Amino acid sequence: MRTALEQEAMVSRPYPARASGPVATTPSPLFLPAILAILTVLLIAKTVELTGQDPGRITPLIDFDAFRSAGRLVWRGEIAQAYHFATMVEAQRILGAPDAFLPWTYPPVFNLVVAPFAHLPRGLGYLLFTGGALAAYIVVLRRLAPQHLGALLALLFPAVAVTIACGQNGFLSGALVGTACLFLRRRDPRAGLPLGLMAIKPHLAVGFALHAALTRDWRTAGTAAGVAAASAGLATLILGPSVWAAFLDGVAEARIFLEQGFYPLFRMISAYAVVRTLGAPASVAMAAQVGVALFALGLVALAIRRRMPTAQVIGLTAVASLLVSPYAYDYDLPILGVGLALLAPDLLALTTSRERMAVFALVWVASGWGLVMTGLLRFWYGEDRMPLGAMPLSLGGLALITLVGLIWQVLRRRPTDRDVPTS
Repeated sequence: MRTALEQEAMVSRPYPARASGPVATTPSPLFLPAILAILTVLLIAKTVELTGQDPGRITPLIDFDAFRSAGRLVWRGEIAQAYHFATMVEAQRILGAPDAFLPWTYPPVFNLVVAPFAHLPRGLGYLLFTGGALAAYIVVLRRLAPQHLGALLALLFPAVAVTIACGQNGFLSGALVGTACLFLRRRDPRAGLPLGLMAIKPHLAVGFALHAALTRDWRTAGTAAGVAAASAGLATLILGPSVWAAFLDGVAEARIFLEQGFYPLFRMISAYAVVRTLGAPASVAMAAQVGVALFALGLVALAIRRRMPTAQVIGLTAVASLLVSPYAYDYDLPILGVGLALLAPDLLALTTSRERMAVFALVWVASGWGLVMTGLLRFWYGEDRMPLGAMPLSLGGLALITLVGLIWQVLRRRPTDRDVPTS
């Protein structure tokens, strides 16, 4: 049986199909509407669940609740407390929730994003934040790869489902990175606008900073720096200068939590999580993370040096950026969808059927491993008794690293001189 990616293999190919590839097929006109309907049902079901719960007994917490807690501290003028875990727990208890491990380490700029949702009803706030970001993300994906949208959403389904379930900001990050890629594909310096807004999660945009430097795209880099500086200035003006010291303290506290294994490493997609859950010390795991980050950024540099087509370079940059930070999670994988949207025509044209199956499997392992392990842990320990620091094996990062390596091998097969990025 063919995967959804294979069903659309013959649409808008830049190269002739390989002899070992699939026979041309026309995807069902109901395929995309069916995927969108399923996502809509998941979103509405989660909204109903959050709306129907007794506000005095919210259990369990989801990540969106941390956003609401931080937002409330913004309105109270006490946002610095969010960056200290002990006081953040107290803020979460105001929601009537039991203790949960939801430390706050977001840059001060993100506090301005979550503040408007703080005092909305829980379900409504979730729907506006998650549903709005999901809609924006789908629109961007459609602009990047209109013929492959259904296949991409099917391919990314575990990551999309995880992000809907926890109400995280992965769709927002994906929409910003995707918008930047739309402009970068046209060499439009307005790409710096969404890249500058990635100040909310700067560790996921390191690859694009390298791309701007190596291609000497100073206008985009300058625009991004200006937007990031303006956002930081606005956060400082509204929240006060002390928020930055609190943020740095929170980062230092998070580093200790990471070393001690308090984060759910099985949901991370980093090399650090893979090595750490194999039993290695934190120092060894961090060394492996540095090595993989250099490998990923090196591929971006090599792609630019070899003057690969613009879409390939930008798509590879998006995918490789996910390998830079040890803190990357499964809900950050909407950015992977952006990279795959740009790379889809070349991947479909240059891979065999078996390789397409490998891509499908690797994406599903990367995005679905944490979901499966979460379900197993809840089955073993119960909903309210999951141990802090549980460290089952993390395979998401290994799958993502393997996927990047496979993509690189495929893109090397037929270099072209068309659509070459300028230096």
